[in-house]
Amino acid sequence: MHGSISFQAARLGRQVRTQAGQVRGRPRDDSGVLAFKGIPYAAPPVGPLRWCAPQPPAPWRGVRDASAFGAASLSSLENDPRPGPCAEDCLSLNVWTAAHEADEKRPVMVWIHGGGFQFGSSANPATDGRALAAKGVVVVSFNYRLGIFGFLAHPELDAEAPSGNYGLQDQLAALRWVQANIAAFGGDPDNVTLFGESAGAMALGLLMASRLARGLFHKAIAQSGAFWDGRHGPLQTHDEARARGLAFARRLGGASIAALRAMPAEPLNAAAPWSFARDHVTAAFSPSIDHHLVPDAPARRFLRGEQMHIPLLAGWNGAEGFPFMSQSLPHHQPRAFRAAAEELFGKDRLADFLSHYPADTDAEAKASAAALTGDMVVGEQCWQALRLHRSSTRAPVYGYHFVYTSPYTPIASHVTEIPFVFGTLTPQRVIGCAAPPDEADRALAQTMMSYWVNFATSGNPNGSGLPFWPAYDEREIVQILGNTIEARANPHAKRFRFLASFRENGVLPMRWRGDVGG
Repeated sequence: MHGSISFQAARLGRQVRTQAGQVRGRPRDDSGVLAFKGIPYAAPPVGPLRWCAPQPPAPWRGVRDASAFGAASLSSLENDPRPGPCAEDCLSLNVWTAAHEADEKRPVMVWIHGGGFQFGSSANPATDGRALAAKGVVVVSFNYRLGIFGFLAHPELDAEAPSGNYGLQDQLAALRWVQANIAAFGGDPDNVTLFGESAGAMALGLLMASRLARGLFHKAIAQSGAFWDGRHGPLQTHDEARARGLAFARRLGGASIAALRAMPAEPLNAAAPWSFARDHVTAAFSPSIDHHLVPDAPARRFLRGEQMHIPLLAGWNGAEGFPFMSQSLPHHQPRAFRAAAEELFGKDRLADFLSHYPADTDAEAKASAAALTGDMVVGEQCWQALRLHRSSTRAPVYGYHFVYTSPYTPIASHVTEIPFVFGTLTPQRVIGCAAPPDEADRALAQTMMSYWVNFATSGNPNGSGLPFWPAYDEREIVQILGNTIEARANPHAKRFRFLASFRENGVLPMRWRGDVGG
């Protein structure tokens, strides 16, 4: 994979030579970490390269400044509050390293940001790589194409090359850049851990199930995601994705791909908005089964043992449903919740459903709707990934359940574990909390960072001074990352088994598509 150019072992400083040219990053911080930001890993995907596979970046002369993040992809999220520049020209990455010599071969951790494949950025302060790098790994994060730019499928594009998953192709290009260049930053291209959260973890599952990703990473950490399926069934088929693309072109007057490529990026993006009220899996421009990069539903690939047989650490949070309640079953009254559940799961399964998600009172219906939403969007598929990977490979598998709460993190919502993983402890804005962290928060961050770095180093999260984390096996023991850290049986196993009973050959029912809209 790597070795196309050789890097002479030398003192590592602010200036590093990559295959495309030299870059100059920021000086070492107080922890001895160098930061290189905004390095192009592919050519700008603009003009005739819009909706094309990522191409190599053009080499440059002299020394390129790498002190500031590159622009994020244009966001499909309506009224996206994120600060920072966004542009179609977005294919850049960042490297944090505390290595002092280029031949140190430190473990490499490559982060894929989340955001439903609709929004997000590698410049998120919560995912700054300095603290992890100070613990001995080389950290890489990157931007990739989102929404209409990353996931348009169309018959005209298929005549050129398989269409629809350009954002995933960007991720492969970033991983190939790591193989070719990370040794110059003191990293080991033969010890790469891919980690991500939400859509980043879903992408990780898709890549683990793809033949095209083989050899590009060697361990995986999936935080709150796995298969890109959920409330409305499996990910889109290629026919569904192409139908979405054709409908989009019709809305713009029957525009050809040539005409769509000629449109300015901002109005094109504005014509394909997304909000949390719409299912991100089946009612948005997002990954589809293109029979190329994504050969089949990833859950079916895992069931057959066709995924990468590599160490896996995966888990979910206590209140995953919190940001997704606009997609929940109606729950304003217990009767409405029960009726919606009967329609979704069938009259013959309603009693079984209500034993796991009771709805005798208004409060029960509300709590069960939140639990069900979190289970269907995230939790059940994480559990499936753990059990299927354990049963179909001999690779080490570790599971966790993040339930920690404090004044800083009053709800263990989707996303709230990220500042602990990176040791950044930035404000928990997803739950509307601006309380500062305290000593207990900082202690948990150190523990979780150590677990993640240990796993990236050896495929085992355990280490000196840490609560023991047993491997995931038929007992379904997961590490509870809470106010007390302990190994316990999965507390949601019965709920997950109920939902899993609707999978056929690993895949959720197409009849759940229902009224996804979009």
